[in-house]
Order: sequence, then structure tokens, then C-alpha cells
Amino acid sequence: MASGALLRENATTGARRPGRSRLRAWLYLLPALVVYAGFAIYSAAGTVWFSFLDWDGVGPPTWAGLANYTRVLTEPLLARAIVNGLILIVFFSLVPIAIGLLLTGLMLGRVRTAMTFFRTVFFLPQVLPLVAVGITWRWLYSDEGMINRALETIGLGAITRAWLGDYHFALIALGLIGTWCMSGLCMVLFMSGAQRIDPSLNEAAAIDGAGPLRRFVYVTLPGLRREVGIAAVITTIAALASFDLVFVTTNGGPAGQTNVPALLVYRLAFNEGTIGGASALAVVLTLIVIVLVSAIRLLTREAK
Repeated sequence: MASGALLRENATTGARRPGRSRLRAWLYLLPALVVYAGFAIYSAAGTVWFSFLDWDGVGPPTWAGLANYTRVLTEPLLARAIVNGLILIVFFSLVPIAIGLLLTGLMLGRVRTAMTFFRTVFFLPQVLPLVAVGITWRWLYSDEGMINRALETIGLGAITRAWLGDYHFALIALGLIGTWCMSGLCMVLFMSGAQRIDPSLNEAAAIDGAGPLRRFVYVTLPGLRREVGIAAVITTIAALASFDLVFVTTNGGPAGQTNVPALLVYRLAFNEGTIGGASALAVVLTLIVIVLVSAIRLLTREAK
């Protein structure tokens, strides 16, 4: 009888503990949740509300309905900025991922010493402030910059130009800066992921006669699926949310060829006083990011 009562008591106590543990966990999380709700969720909800208003930030607002969203999708300047942001994904995400995979394959196959040195050198652009990076590349791209001097040295002086001021090449030149910034990050992510791949898989492939290229394609690359997804998410968000690099190098010029959504959100809100339009553009940009990130996560998720 006593043992039965003891078992019932233990069962009751054990049933109560998960609820208490869960409550205690939420109490520990509460301060962070309050801060996050105040600075993130409340701000995001406010942005959505402002996007339906016609407001200059000072006077009384008026209801605008979907007019701000219609303007974002139909006005050429705003629509072009969204297209430019999508184009930058190629330079900020796709090309750096390809370069990162290439460097990872080369370093895994050839480099055995000074690995830390190479990682530091390639990761350095991530440490530097983007404002400093933009100023440096603005000088490199100038008429008398190092890039034009190098082209003149090898006999290609006919194609030299002020790259960031050229109507047709400014966006490409800006995108290549993003490629330089993001390639090292991708390589470091892929190198870290390659180290968790079971070495026996490569050994088995080598025994079966697979060369370095085939081992990378059929063993290393599938093992980097998660890291590729992480790199794609980070670089895609960086491309669509780029502001400081564009502001320092081109400020949207020439003739709006390098306008991006984040830059126009700033201009609409603080230069033109169009809070509703800026908020609508920010909401559209957020939705694009959510859709693209969700698609990337779906495509790169590992099979269970």
C-alpha cells in the first residue's frame, strides 16, 4: 500500500514538473521577448500601418488604402529599384557561392598548410566596415584608379571609364563589390561544413577510382547542402537590404541605375517626407525577402 501511494505521488509530481519547467523557461525568456516585441514586432506592425496612410511625418495622416502599394508596383523609379535589388542577388549571392565552392574545392585538394592565413585573408572583407569598403572601391573604379591603370598597362585602355558613373556598367560594377565582400564568407562557411563530412566517404570514393573532381561533386557538395542554404540566405538578404555600400559609392546614380529599395526607403522617408510610400516599399521588400528565404530553405533542406 505504501509503495503504491509512493508511486502515485511520484507520477503526480512527474506530471507536474514539465509544466513548471515550461513556465520557468518562459519566465527566463520574458525580458528578451518584451524587448523584441517593443523594438521589432511593434515597429514592424507600425510600418505596416503607416503603409496605408498618406503622411509626411509631421501633419495629421489621412487614409490612403492601397495607393502606396500601387505606387510601389507601378511607378518606374520604385519598380526599377526592386528589379535592381533582384539583379544584385546574382552578384551578392549566386556568384559568391560559386566562387566559395571553387575555393573550397581547391583548398581541400591542394592546400594543407597556412589554412588559417587563407581563411583570414578571404574573410577580411566581412570585418571591414562597408563604408570604408565603398570609399576604397570608389577610388579603384575612378578615372585615375587602379583598375583603369591596370587596363591601360595590359593594352586595354580603350575600355577604361569611370565605372561607377557609367550608365550601362554602374550596377555591374557595384555588384562586383558585393561579390568581393561575400565570396570569403561563403568560402569560410563551406570550409567549416566540409570538415564535418565523414572522411571515410572520400576514402571509399577514392578506392572506387573517383578523382578529386568527382569526389567533390558527389561527396563534398551534397554534404554542404546545409551550408549552401545558410550562405544563400545571408547573401540574399545582404543584396536586397544593401544601403550603405550603395549610398557611399553611387548614391543611386547615374540616372537611377543603381537605385535599390533600401536607399529609396531612406529617401522617401527622410528627404521627401513620404512616410506611407517608404513604409509600403519596406513592406514589399520584406515580403520579397520572406518569399526568397523560404524558397531557399525549401530547396536546400536536408532529407530526413
